[in-house]
Amino acid sequence: MNTNRINELRKEWEAEEKIAHIHGWDFSHIHGRYEEEEDLPWDYEAIIRENLTDNIQLMDFDTGGGEFLLSLKHPYENTAATEGYPPNVELCKETLLPLGIDFRACDDAKNVPFADEYFDMLINRHGDFDAKEAGRLLRQGGLFITEQVGANNDRDLVEMVLPDFPKPFPELELAIQQKKFQDEGFEILRAEEVYRPIRFYDIGAFVWFAHIIEWEFPGFSVEKCFDKLLKMQEIIDRDGFVEGTIHRYLIVAKKRRL
Repeated sequence: MNTNRINELRKEWEAEEKIAHIHGWDFSHIHGRYEEEEDLPWDYEAIIRENLTDNIQLMDFDTGGGEFLLSLKHPYENTAATEGYPPNVELCKETLLPLGIDFRACDDAKNVPFADEYFDMLINRHGDFDAKEAGRLLRQGGLFITEQVGANNDRDLVEMVLPDFPKPFPELELAIQQKKFQDEGFEILRAEEVYRPIRFYDIGAFVWFAHIIEWEFPGFSVEKCFDKLLKMQEIIDRDGFVEGTIHRYLIVAKKRRL
């Protein structure tokens, strides 16, 4: 790779680094430049809709900017949400509260600011959760539905730029979390786990992504990882993409009736 191209790549990647931020949970900046979750064996939205009726009390924990929650079109008076990331908290205040959705700021899954047995359904996609607190919040027969990012998510990509960095959330394995819900008296209706590819078609998209998912790539920067990014670029030049592996799991659990 010649010096001119190396310098151009550095400029492109540093530009991506400077603009790396997120509003809500919006990855449109790299749309078409990467792909993931194209072939999960379940449909999180469909599972929710199969169990959702207008009269039930629904809560979305770690709702992001509320985009997915709003897409469900559940009656606003029967809808609640929490979020803990400060920029998204402000976004939710602006978008959800005026609709009549009961939004409350919360960054502690073990201490959610709602009353006991307040909800019929708790949903959570890629957010924090706690089995005991879910049991407190749900009415008897209520459902907890979550699609989660597993402990091994993107580990091969992390190794490419930050070798030997330990897993940030080693307990996010299906077997471990499933047992926690069973120990809290839940009936497990569905429990599935899968590994699927994630592909980046340009390294600039990866740089942006690694800064957004900072808990997986702590301390990542173009300057620190430049030589390793060049090696990833060589893979793209050869294969058209660089590939890693996502780790996802699904739990649908029902609070047992006494």
